[in-house]
Amino acid sequence: MVLDAGPVAGASQINMPYVSVTVCTPGTSGTTAACQTIDHVQVDTGSSGLRLLNSALYSNLNLPVVSNANGQAIGECVPFGIGTTWGSVRRADVYLAGEVARSISIQDIGDQPGGMTTIPQDCSNTGTIQDTQSLLGANGILGVGLFTNDCDACLSQAIVAAYYTCNAGGCTNSSVTAAQMVKNPVALFQNPGTGTAQDNNGVLIQLPAVAAAGETSLAGSLIFGIGTQSNNALRSATVYATDTSGNFNTTYNGVSMPTSFIDSGSNALLFNDANIPPCTINSWLYCPTTSPLTLNATNSAATGSASGVVSFSIVGLGNLNPATVAANIGGSTTGGYFDWGLPFFFGRSVYTAISGASTPGGLGPYFAY
Repeated sequence: MVLDAGPVAGASQINMPYVSVTVCTPGTSGTTAACQTIDHVQVDTGSSGLRLLNSALYSNLNLPVVSNANGQAIGECVPFGIGTTWGSVRRADVYLAGEVARSISIQDIGDQPGGMTTIPQDCSNTGTIQDTQSLLGANGILGVGLFTNDCDACLSQAIVAAYYTCNAGGCTNSSVTAAQMVKNPVALFQNPGTGTAQDNNGVLIQLPAVAAAGETSLAGSLIFGIGTQSNNALRSATVYATDTSGNFNTTYNGVSMPTSFIDSGSNALLFNDANIPPCTINSWLYCPTTSPLTLNATNSAATGSASGVVSFSIVGLGNLNPATVAANIGGSTTGGYFDWGLPFFFGRSVYTAISGASTPGGLGPYFAY
């Protein structure tokens, strides 16, 4: 896993962790002719499922379209913090670091399901459609979060701006089956040779500490499984159980925020503090008068007694080299939560346990560090 300037020349990214992912036509056993390796796929512990830009995929890869019982193509809309992905759902074998998730549903961003050329309005209303490298800042998103499915509620009902059935005449909000739904690949990992399930209960992300001046390159590790191999033992990490929505409590400046979370897909620590001045450019980011500014917050589990103080620092963008790709930046939010974005991972081993999965720290969902 690396942090670098990203896939778009002249548009440097900051705090974007990338990996390479290999996708193959299902059932082809990883043969080269039926596979493609896509680099600069963002690692996101705040979502579930693999999403790849259609423009990054070979036109002859021929990943099968996922359709309903009537032959209508399945489309999906996924709102993220700064934009929305829209595209068809296709099936692929997904290979990562000696693991494989076979014949799983992934989102093909920018591919129009069923020949429909217009994005549904209830989807486009959720935010800017990120269907290019420059808008996404990546060739895709690898969601390795707390849950197997990306929308459990969609299994029983049609949700606005979620899943759709589509044909050339239009798209309609729809429920989907478990087989049709986009899934966290880690939950379905198996040994490519034996087919035995392995390393499928969560992930461990390790990144080195980052200096106050930032870093112009950074390398870390995305390790699959928790307590399944010698390199992913839980060791002395404290387990912070989340609620069914993936949240725990953060207390900052005396304010308790029970909908807080850890998210490698957010490029800053996001919280509200009117005493920290905003940056002149990118006014949602903080530019503290004293940089770095050291602060403290307390995290506590949604269930159980786990609790601990987190000391963190933030720096202003004006103190950074323009080539910086990793830095301890912070910014404001529009909600009453604390989003422990990628800077939280610097200098830590952070575990994300999948809901219902058995681990040495108990059943997921939880974060641990």
